[in-house]
Amino acid sequence: MTVRRTLLTLALCGTLLSSSAAAEASHTSARAQPGRAYSYGPHPRQTVTVYGARGPALVVLHGGSWARDTDWSGPARWFAARGFTVYEADYRLSSDAVWSAQRADVLAALRWVARREGPGAARPLLLGSSAGGHLAVSVGAYGDGRAYTRGVVALSPVASPYRAWRDGTAPGAPAQRRALARAAKRLAGCDPDRAGRPCRERWGDLGAASHASGARDAPLYLVHSEGDFVPPAHSADLAAAQRRAGLRDVTVRTLPGASHGGALLKERGLAADVLRWLRGHARQPRGH
Repeated sequence: MTVRRTLLTLALCGTLLSSSAAAEASHTSARAQPGRAYSYGPHPRQTVTVYGARGPALVVLHGGSWARDTDWSGPARWFAARGFTVYEADYRLSSDAVWSAQRADVLAALRWVARREGPGAARPLLLGSSAGGHLAVSVGAYGDGRAYTRGVVALSPVASPYRAWRDGTAPGAPAQRRALARAAKRLAGCDPDRAGRPCRERWGDLGAASHASGARDAPLYLVHSEGDFVPPAHSADLAAAQRRAGLRDVTVRTLPGASHGGALLKERGLAADVLRWLRGHARQPRGH
């Protein structure tokens, strides 16, 4: 946890604080929000770091191709300074366990957050980036997704790891997509072209759209850039599946440029829009 507390802090904190949303609570510095780590399970990676002490619960899931940690302490502090209790959650990586251990970890973290928040507390919101975005949209569509979270913001979500594998193994695929294809294969623990039924079922389970159930699932706010190496089609396909199933509260945005994951929060106005969406869904009555 402590090793990954520097990179995105430097990359994102300054930009976020200079955005239009930074005018709010300008007397409160993001750096003034200390974090405290807790364990939600026995594995060393099953930890959450908590920022802030009041306000709606927001669980943050980092990216890193399911294979490495990335630092989200900067954005976590930023959201905490704006009225959220932020839980930056780690989870087992693909080197620790294959799918669906990562989804199980997020669900366990959400149960831990619910116990800490106490009886009667609203379900937390989820914010995930890249591979963490995949986990966020997967949990939001798993079973009764609304039972776990009030809403999901996903930045460059790899909503379909199979699409990522297919795109990255296509002739002429760029290096980032090839790397993501290898990461998806490690997560699944098998090659979809060379394995039997259990492997194919695991690849199917990896896709968030395969669990879409419409109104039972969590509202979605999905963002990519036009040149994202995780293309907007990931979210477009998930949104279409959810809308066909009856989920109305779905927003998909495609921004100019090639920013990916947390870097999207640097884009003009997006941090303020995400903040507005989260606040709006935090205020929704219980049962929504």
